[in-house]
Amino acid sequence: MRLTEFWQRMDGQFGAAYAQSVAKDYVIAGLSDRTVSQALADGEEAKKVWRAVCDAFQLPDRLR
Repeated sequence: MRLTEFWQRMDGQFGAAYAQSVAKDYVIAGLSDRTVSQALADGEEAKKVWRAVCDAFQLPDRLR
C-alpha cells in the first residue's frame, strides 16, 4: 500500500481533519505504543500501520 492510499483510507474513515488528529495524537499498542505519524516516520509499512489502525478502532474486516 502506498502512502497516498493509506491517507485516502484514513480520510475516508475519519474525515480529513480528524484523520490528522488520530495520526498525531492516538498511541496504538499494535504499533509498539507509537502514533501513526511516529510509526510511518520510523519506516513502518503503510499496510501494517493501516491494519493496526483497523484493530485499534475495531473497523470492519472489509476495510482492511
